[in-house]
Amino acid sequence: MTDLVHRIDGRPDGPLLVLAGSLGSDMTMWAPQVPALAERFRVVRYDTRGHGASPLPPGELTIADLGADLLGLLDHLGADRASVAGVSLGGMAAMWAASEAPERIERLVLCSTSAQLGPPAMWDERAQLARGSGIAALADGTLQRWLTPAADPELAGRLRAMFCAVPADGYAACCAAVRDMDLRPRLARIAAPTLVIAGADDPSTPPAHAERIAAGIPAARVAVVAAAAHLVNVERPEEVTTLMLEHL
Repeated sequence: MTDLVHRIDGRPDGPLLVLAGSLGSDMTMWAPQVPALAERFRVVRYDTRGHGASPLPPGELTIADLGADLLGLLDHLGADRASVAGVSLGGMAAMWAASEAPERIERLVLCSTSAQLGPPAMWDERAQLARGSGIAALADGTLQRWLTPAADPELAGRLRAMFCAVPADGYAACCAAVRDMDLRPRLARIAAPTLVIAGADDPSTPPAHAERIAAGIPAARVAVVAAAAHLVNVERPEEVTTLMLEHL
């Protein structure tokens, strides 16, 4: 697919870096990293299928659909290769793309993500609640996973507004993608040098998930960021940006 809504910042002649977002977010979730990354890279952010302004095809989505979207975006940009960074769902799509077409991924940063994330019933419940009661019904629980209790209330308010703007059907369709995902057999096919970043206080994808990913990807390494929950790049932007620049 090539119709993902995306934005390009940074050096027109710089190496290409694609940023993929989490479930329940839009491309603005990467705003803390863009200024520093744009000094070195041609930075492309995009809205995941069914999120932000990107359209939603009929039916449920799979991780293969979302990974193919990422590769399709590279085609649309005329890029043979790119580095990719993804948070949560974006990291899952990035792992699929990097295992499906390893020759196209230069370097990989995976933040707050997992190769398998159950139980399936939990994802069905979230999808049903989003469709039946609206996306706002999930906001409180989501913010509790995204940020630690010490997080700035103003930041929490901005993230809540972003989450509540996500179309319920898009959120639910992506819940199905996570529900059915098992990337573990694919990890050994990833050839890109990989950094896996975890928030020390992430209740959704704790550091053990990062360790399992790194154990499956040749020569991958793990960095754990203290005092951070699931949206580690937003809650601890300086630390994550530094880690990304050092790796990329």
